[in-house]
Order: sequence, then structure tokens, then C-alpha cells
Amino acid sequence: MEKRQLGRTGLRVSRLGLGTMTWGRDTEVAEAAEQLKVFLDAGGSLVDTADVYSDGGAEYLLARLLDDGLVARAELVIATKSGSVPFAERRFDGSRGHLLAALDASLHRLGTDYVDLWQVHAFDPATPTEETLHALDLAVASGRARYVGVANFSGWQLAKAATWQHGAPGRVPLASTQMEYSLLQRGIEREVLPAALDAGVGLLASSPLGRGVLTGKYRHGVPQDSRGASPYLSGFVQPYLGERFRRIVDAVATAADGLASSPLAVALSWVRDRPGVAAAVVGARTAAQLTSALSVEALTLPDEIRSALDDISAPVRRYPDQDWNEL
Repeated sequence: MEKRQLGRTGLRVSRLGLGTMTWGRDTEVAEAAEQLKVFLDAGGSLVDTADVYSDGGAEYLLARLLDDGLVARAELVIATKSGSVPFAERRFDGSRGHLLAALDASLHRLGTDYVDLWQVHAFDPATPTEETLHALDLAVASGRARYVGVANFSGWQLAKAATWQHGAPGRVPLASTQMEYSLLQRGIEREVLPAALDAGVGLLASSPLGRGVLTGKYRHGVPQDSRGASPYLSGFVQPYLGERFRRIVDAVATAADGLASSPLAVALSWVRDRPGVAAAVVGARTAAQLTSALSVEALTLPDEIRSALDDISAPVRRYPDQDWNEL
């Protein structure tokens, strides 16, 4: 699998990443082991997790696979996230104390001395941005993280954070921002992606298959064995089942037929090769599903098909986003 630089850093990651959001809850040890083996055999390296995935269960499961000798620690680029908290009055805590304690807890669950990439899971308006970012500097200085980034920051939040980190010697530049990005969700193209490109921050695209909808599995209903039928994830899928999204899914299916490929491969290829994307992070329920996703490595969309998909999925652009000459 092709490797890419993560932003303007020396860290190289596989251009498809393995997501672990369901590990430890819907995905048990044996299935996770099979997925990781398939991923590694395909040349993958980036494994994405977070301290809140299955309440820490995903990190524990990954550690078990490392302990079992399925893979050497040095073969993986482990990325985890901290900052989400389960409190009704405060969903995110970006304070220095919380973040560093959360990182230590993640390292304990993962059974490792360091993570390759540590990201703040979301912006915390209750904490000064410079305090949050200082936690990233301390993590790198102490050797607990090799590179750092953010996730789910808006355009102005990302631009502010990236600029601050470049503002003085000793601060660690942001390597990444992780955001949802797919043919069904192109909102980051308005401000986040331009900010990332300008600042040299690599994009990790999560949910590149539109939360599974772009595979076409929901075109004729909700399969009982799908995430859309899961008590945990049905609300995650439901927002992308409307009429506008159905038209996009139909277009992807048409393109797949013309290429003798699959909707999954077409949708994933589109995201993977967008400007600024360092890696698309794919989560799978089974190793067979993951194998299908990894087959996209052989597919590059023709320009005319990419253009047609761009057109049908184009987000609404209004002032001040559109070109001045269009006003």
C-alpha cells in the first residue's frame, strides 16, 4: 500500500487507515485479529483509535493483539485521541491536566510507552486554546507522543491552533486534523480543508464511506446485520438516508457498474485521492468487508467520473464561500 507524508512532517502513514471504533464492543478479539492481519498483509500501517472507543476497550484489545505477537509495535503507526468526557454538562475537556492524564491512561491500556500520533478529540471552548496546545508540546517533549494533531476543529479553530504552534520555538507543529469526509459529507471543504492545506496539516478522513451508506447496502432498506440496525449506531447512520443522499449513492453505484467495480471502491477512491487527504480511515465489521475496502488500492477514478461525482455531491456554497464573481 502506498505511504504518504502526514502534513509537513516526517511521519509516513498508509493511505488507508484501520479504524477501531467498534473494537471491544461489536468486534471481539478473534475478528479484530483477523482484520489486523488482513490490513498488515495489504501493507497498511495506520491504526486509529481513541480513549472513548468502547470506553477504552478498543485500546485494550489492540494491546492484546500486540501482546499476542500478531504484530510488532514498530510496524504500526498507532493514533489515539483524548478529550471526550461523558458528562452532560461538558462533552469535551481540553484542559492540560485532563489531556495528559488521559494520555497516560491510553498508554497504560495500549501497553506501550508512546503513541505515534496523539490528537485532541474536539475543541473545548471552556479551556484556553494555548493551554490545550501546551499539553501537546509536553506530550512530545516527554516522549509519550511522537506527533500531535487535532480532530473535529472548525476552520478558524484549526487555523488558530496551527498558527499558535508555529508562533514560537519549541512548540510542536500540528501534523494532522481528523474530520469526517465523504461524498455525503463535504462540509470541511468550505473552511477546514483550505486551512489545513495552508498550514501544512494532513487530513485523516474518517467515515469515508458515509457511515457505510455509500456501500449501497441501504438502498432498499436497513439490513438487520448492519450498523443502521445496531442499537448503538443506528443514530449514526440515519442522517445519511434521506433523498439527497440517495441520489448520490445511486450515482456512485452507476459509476461502479461502468468501472466493473463496487460502490465501496468508487466512494473510497474518491476520498483517498482528494487534495490534502493523507489517509482515509476505514472501519469494518468483518475481515471480509475490510478486504473489500483494501481492494481500492488498485483503483484510480477516471477524471470524467470524478468530475461527475463532484457535481452531484457538491455542497451548497453561499456568501462568503463562493467566488466573488458569482455574487
